[in-house]
Amino acid sequence: MSKTNNTVAIVLITSLFFFWGFIHNLDPILIAHLRSAFSLSHLQASLVDSAVFIAYLVMGIPAGIIMKRYGYKIGILIGLLLFAIGCFLFVPAANTMSYVFFLSALFIVACGITILETAANPYMTVLGDPNTATQRLNFAQSFNGLAAFVAPIIGGQFILAEDPLNATQVAALSEVERLNYIQAETAVVKGPYVILGCIILVAALVFMMIKLPEAKEENEEKSGFFSALRHKNVSWAVFAQFFYVGAQVCVLSFLIVFATEVSGISAQDAKYFAGVAGLVFMLGRFIGTFLMRSIAPSKLLFIYSVIAMLLTCVTIFGSGVITMYAMIAIAFFMSIMFPTIFAIGVTGIGSDTKSASSLIIMSIVGGALLPPLLGYISDATGNMQYGYFVVVICFLVVALFALNNKSVGINTTAAH
Repeated sequence: MSKTNNTVAIVLITSLFFFWGFIHNLDPILIAHLRSAFSLSHLQASLVDSAVFIAYLVMGIPAGIIMKRYGYKIGILIGLLLFAIGCFLFVPAANTMSYVFFLSALFIVACGITILETAANPYMTVLGDPNTATQRLNFAQSFNGLAAFVAPIIGGQFILAEDPLNATQVAALSEVERLNYIQAETAVVKGPYVILGCIILVAALVFMMIKLPEAKEENEEKSGFFSALRHKNVSWAVFAQFFYVGAQVCVLSFLIVFATEVSGISAQDAKYFAGVAGLVFMLGRFIGTFLMRSIAPSKLLFIYSVIAMLLTCVTIFGSGVITMYAMIAIAFFMSIMFPTIFAIGVTGIGSDTKSASSLIIMSIVGGALLPPLLGYISDATGNMQYGYFVVVICFLVVALFALNNKSVGINTTAAH
């Protein structure tokens, strides 16, 4: 393949990082919107994240099988088609005014994203000179961070056009007014997701027409899928990644709800805070990567996780806008956690690397299971801030991971 075509392939694969970053970072907007439309509890609203992140557990192994049997290009096309189908299903979900239908559509979107993530990260490393693989992957990951910045702002403009009614206000409406309100609120979601679905279909057509480079992989030892867990760093990474992703989702997906209920910020202003959190998250990755030139990754991970714990305590025991500033600061210190945990987990394990990668990706299911726990505690105590004790525990696990793997030397190249 020519250098020009290889560059085209790199640009196309890089776009995938932006697409899934964009859809993931629409979730905070969607949670706030659907919570108002359907008068949901914190626990019920957290099911948006559960519907998304449970797909990583369900599709983790099938995605790996697809890549191995049919190659990266077919895997990417399947992922994009599922992504687009899920987006289009938001139309019947809105028309039927069914929260369960919305969750089903999100699950299908997430199944597509799981396949895309399984393909894009390793494929980026084989496109071009192996000596610059790390640079290519880090460049692609920056677009994931860019999506975290722009998605809440763009989504807020189209989905949260007005301050939503709270549960008490909705309950005060007559039956006809309530149905009209739900219909109007759910209808607002259709346009943005249909547009996104069309863009994804166009991307799929482009991938179909472009001839992508073949990825030649070395033969691997025949060993069981779970044999990778015999490595200490792998088993710890699976455990830590489960809790880290749970913390990330709890912090970022509930950010708008937290801003309005705890920090006293309007929903219209809260979307800008969500955008700032995404920008801080992106900058944190660049700064963290720079700091790792002089600080061991495991040591920096430990320092960041301890600071994140302290900041989470501020969100629990503080009041007013200071709690939102603490939440945004948490986004900065979370930024290096996924790639550092991932890189430590797959270091020095030879033929078990692919199995370890799949297991760590599957552990992203923590994003499905821990937010409902936060929601349950918030509802049970009547205080949303108390739910963030879950996040404190998550960062404690990350700190313990860093301490128990401090001797592992890595070059961080993966991100979420």
